[in-house]
Amino acid sequence: MPTPTYPRKPLARGGAAVPPLALGSWNTWDRMPSDEAVALIRRAVELDAGFFDVAYYNMGPHAENSRTDILFGEALRASGVARDDIVLCGKLWLWDWPGQPFRGQLLESLQRAGLDRFDTLVVGDYMVAPDMARLVDDVNALIDEGLVGSWGINNWRIEHTREALDVAARRGLAGPSFAQLKYGIARRAMAEGDAYGPLFADGTLTLQASDVFEGGILATGRVPQRKIGADVGGVREQIAALFPEVARVADGFGVTPAALGIAFCLSNPATANVLFGASRLAQLEQNHAALALALARDHGAEVRAAVADCAVDREVRADGVW
Repeated sequence: MPTPTYPRKPLARGGAAVPPLALGSWNTWDRMPSDEAVALIRRAVELDAGFFDVAYYNMGPHAENSRTDILFGEALRASGVARDDIVLCGKLWLWDWPGQPFRGQLLESLQRAGLDRFDTLVVGDYMVAPDMARLVDDVNALIDEGLVGSWGINNWRIEHTREALDVAARRGLAGPSFAQLKYGIARRAMAEGDAYGPLFADGTLTLQASDVFEGGILATGRVPQRKIGADVGGVREQIAALFPEVARVADGFGVTPAALGIAFCLSNPATANVLFGASRLAQLEQNHAALALALARDHGAEVRAAVADCAVDREVRADGVW
């Protein structure tokens, strides 16, 4: 086990504490040589970032013939890292569900990556509200089968998250334990607003911060040519314009803009961990400065004060309605 530089928190109430840093997989592993991927996995475990989001993306709007999950599995096996030393998070998609049953999706995802189980998983977003009773039943069947331990949601409307929680409570089943939401220095409405806020405050859910750098814009100041996450609320131009200020503040703390963004997210008590994409070992090392320099642990209030005026989504709905 690594020497903690930031206190671990559980992702699920009553569950095991997880690493504060998590590596995402939206085509990330496609963008690095195999030896770099192996080194990245080994170093992630050493830096208490051994939480890996592993998804099969070839369905719905993500049908891009990506091999990122296969490549991750190959790199994991080559790394020699023990399964018990990492946390693996899978994904289930609602685009064609229930036509594509959850069990079939999960088994295919596990087979492609060469895995036997996920510790937790995220049920993705949707265009049409799902049949919540069936969804909760289907996810719990996977838990009962030992294929996964817990589950969370990705950018759901608050009404549907609450419905899932209510259905699970009435049936004595496992409901969602965390919410993977877009969250960062510039985008705060959903994670800090009055819709999800009460569920974080009372411990019903924890927060997994995702898309922290807005597809890399707040890490580099550049808008990437590759596909990135949705621009909820149409505020991406404002976010891009914010980069010089974020870079200035980061320089004042002696870290990169990316490390500043991670420290900001971890300074929120609701945050269990921060999910980001790294396609180079150097990026992981730089991002870890948010922990290594105790920026997140000891200076969270200072970070939040320094970027207090950087939220650009104040007019974006907090309830997840796009």
